[in-house]
Amino acid sequence: MFTIKPESVFTITGIRSGQKSWVHWRWQCSKFVRQSFIEWASKSVGQSYWAGIYYAQQKAKGNSHQSAVRALAYKWVRILFRCWKTGKAYDESKYLKALKEKGSPLLVVEKAC
Repeated sequence: MFTIKPESVFTITGIRSGQKSWVHWRWQCSKFVRQSFIEWASKSVGQSYWAGIYYAQQKAKGNSHQSAVRALAYKWVRILFRCWKTGKAYDESKYLKALKEKGSPLLVVEKAC
């Protein structure tokens, strides 16, 4: 049977977690898909509550704009993959509820403000 793993999607899109100390630009991927996810992530900063907070956290860590957007794109790829596998549409309120239940640091920042 044909199965797709999240790692395969990251390879196809050229977007990785950024958790490695050695970084290089991924050449063997769809440039159009990679750029689409990066642009989507960039636009989501002003449209999605948690995405804006996540971007601000990445910038506070000292990451450049491009690095912060790539990290956000990685999150969006994971969310999109989950939506695709479950066949359910993305719902920001459900995602925020899940973040709250898991004690995500994204929502801890909100309380500190």
